[in-house]
Amino acid sequence: MIMLKIYEQKPSVISNNEENMVLLDQLKIEDELLKVKQIINKKEIKGAVFFNETLNDKELTETLYTLTETLNIPVCLNDETKNMEKEIQKKCEDYPFELTYFDYPKGKQEYSVESLLTVGNGYLGLRGTSPEMSISDSNYPGTYVASVYNTAESLVEGATIENEDFVNLPNGQKMYLVVDGEIITIEDNELSSIKRTMNLKTGELTINTELILKNGAHLSICVNKMASMAHRNYYGLKYSFKINQSVSDIQFISELDGDVYNYNVERYRKLTNHHLTVMDKKADGTKASLLVKTNQSNIEVYQESHLLSQDIDLDKLENQVLDKKVKQLVTLDIKENQWLTVEKIVFVTKNQTEDKALEEFPTYAKLLADSATEWEKLWQEASIKVTGDLMSQKMLNLHTYHMLSSASPNGNKELDASITARGLHGEAYRGHIFWDELYMLPFYIIHFPETAKQLLMYRYDRLEMAKKLAKDEGHLGAMYPWQSGLDGREQSQKLHLNPLSGEWKEDLSCRQRHVSLAIAYNVWSYYQYTKDQAFLNECGVEMLTEITKFWLSLTSYNESENRYSITGVMGPDEFHEAYSDREKGGLDNNAYTNLMVTWLLDIMPTVKKESGQSIALDFEKMEDVRKKLKLEINEEGVIAQFDGYFELKEIDWDYYQNKYGNVYRMDRILHAEGKTPDDYKVAKQADSLMIFYNFPKETVTDLLTTLDYHLPEDYVEKNLLYYLNRTSHGSTLSRVVHSQLAEMVDDRELAWKLYQEALYSDYRDIQGGTTAEGIHTGVMASTLHITLSAFAGLDIRGEVIKFDPHLPERWSELTFTFSKQSVRFKVTINKDKMIVCVNKDCVVMIGSELVSLKKGSENEITY
Repeated sequence: MIMLKIYEQKPSVISNNEENMVLLDQLKIEDELLKVKQIINKKEIKGAVFFNETLNDKELTETLYTLTETLNIPVCLNDETKNMEKEIQKKCEDYPFELTYFDYPKGKQEYSVESLLTVGNGYLGLRGTSPEMSISDSNYPGTYVASVYNTAESLVEGATIENEDFVNLPNGQKMYLVVDGEIITIEDNELSSIKRTMNLKTGELTINTELILKNGAHLSICVNKMASMAHRNYYGLKYSFKINQSVSDIQFISELDGDVYNYNVERYRKLTNHHLTVMDKKADGTKASLLVKTNQSNIEVYQESHLLSQDIDLDKLENQVLDKKVKQLVTLDIKENQWLTVEKIVFVTKNQTEDKALEEFPTYAKLLADSATEWEKLWQEASIKVTGDLMSQKMLNLHTYHMLSSASPNGNKELDASITARGLHGEAYRGHIFWDELYMLPFYIIHFPETAKQLLMYRYDRLEMAKKLAKDEGHLGAMYPWQSGLDGREQSQKLHLNPLSGEWKEDLSCRQRHVSLAIAYNVWSYYQYTKDQAFLNECGVEMLTEITKFWLSLTSYNESENRYSITGVMGPDEFHEAYSDREKGGLDNNAYTNLMVTWLLDIMPTVKKESGQSIALDFEKMEDVRKKLKLEINEEGVIAQFDGYFELKEIDWDYYQNKYGNVYRMDRILHAEGKTPDDYKVAKQADSLMIFYNFPKETVTDLLTTLDYHLPEDYVEKNLLYYLNRTSHGSTLSRVVHSQLAEMVDDRELAWKLYQEALYSDYRDIQGGTTAEGIHTGVMASTLHITLSAFAGLDIRGEVIKFDPHLPERWSELTFTFSKQSVRFKVTINKDKMIVCVNKDCVVMIGSELVSLKKGSENEITY
């Protein structure tokens, strides 16, 4: 039996009330914790104290972590020599910045852990592996640099196809030991224990392992790893080890390994996955270097490593320059339980003419200190603080960390890259850039606008390619690709493998032309928020104009209906690609697309006015289209996802859930049964409802009124319920959008449920292994966004900042900062009031009232 003592907020002492003393049966720990949760739910709990009589140190560490996570309160070990109130408070502050794993599951689950433990800085990313690990089915040490792509041909179903891949680069992390001729790896040796902890505040990963060797010796290895946020071309490792007996035949080996390939995504493994040619390799003393070039795109990547040690005589290093790698080794005579440490600092660049190494390679401590200073600045700008919900705080910190690892002010400065759908964390979607930018940009716009601008420049620099793509399809203007990579060509697959049936089918996803509308939305959002006139005049106007030309050229007029249609496109819901009775892919009058086009046409006169430029558009036709785009709406006010949607068949959800359990990917299930989702009212994710994610209800109503559609007052509620009942949430983004809408219609319970599912989606890998292929940057960014937009009620989309707070029941306080133009806001919200500090006098709207804020004071507003 083990015992917990519950620590209440009031009174501020550890209560001796018997009701607060809980005995837990270790053999039934999960069931027993339900009892504790019931106690916690009835009280305001600060934490709990754990009384240990039976557990060893390893078991104790894991138990405290598990209890804290499961109960969502800090659980500390009882220590009569310490002030337990302070111990609980300290854990409450530290725990949300720690991501810890105590196992090594191998395979897909291990791949997921490695994704979540990735260290990165926006320029480079290193998956969260230990240096001993090699590419295998058990673990995957990926190294990525932003925008390094290569195209290769593969033979599929007798046809040759091309795929552009995000390239796994040479493994410069590699270090390992050889004891009595035995190569030591976590994968192949007996693992006594492992603990991996990511410090989200500093971006440092620490890995502690205990291995039992074949000779019976116990080997301890401690690894520290980080990618510098201060010096983006650098990452560093500190490798320490000891053995519990004296050994005279032990070698330490460090490699720059160019014999690597893409292996992260299982369904891609039959395709060509070797993308690199080793061009040059050198070793000189403690230094080693490796130059590789991608086979088709001809991108050169150079890595140079330096080894440092106070414990080992590195003058005795033996350097070996092999076919595809550089190996450095030293033979040691190690004493019993003697810790030895080697540091490895690696410089990485894909542009040797511009990226220069520091005059002197830094030590690991110096590199970490400089990086930690930059991380501190980033956290000051971007942190969201929640009181009363330890695990939500942890997830918000985790998501903020990974967004900053995927793109950052230093990492992305003057970098020709945007954020991939899986960050710098894995190879899913081949590292391409999608419309997910729509979900990501708000995070950068309100915290790091220069980074947001740099991400938008990736799109501007590919405008000419977008115009070529439009011309090739017989359209005017600019047609941005659904999947974009190196140069902005369409990189969507022509064939898609269904893992359930093992069959290949045509992939029509490139018809999601709404990606151009997402880009237009981001351009205009950035300008409205920053008033960056130079960007609007030099880049924004041209992008918006060419995108508008494209959409106007897609419209066709039906005289009998007096309506314009847009045909042959797909909406965000990828389950519906075409009509079953048509050979040509795409759908007619996707509601989200048509409403976004209406919005685009609506803002263009303002764009012309704000820029003062002459815009080469037919404004007369634009006005006519703006008022006459077609939608299909039923009598209850439900907006059809596309023409003909209401005639589709309903799906028997109970049948499929009973048969398959997980029905997130209903498209694959239906195809495997010889059916097609095109025939059913089933959606992968929010489609029509996406318009309410982009705009408040008032704006959507105005768009509908412009099109002369007049819906009942409760039409948002009706649309949410209708589509929620027909959506499988096959995309993690789906829950975010539905949560936003649930909050919009005051269904707070549903909003919280969906928000929590989205918040934990990568951490718990709810889609059954997709996190293994990289984290989902879109859902991580959007959960941060709706924390502010839904619960703080923050709306940045107009000239005046708006707040309409509705804190979740569990939260007692929410604090965050952001800046708009030259005004910096620090906001604290609780149940009945908010405090706003600003550095300049300004006016905001709180609820329905305009409120004047004074600089240099705490403006307190009661509501």
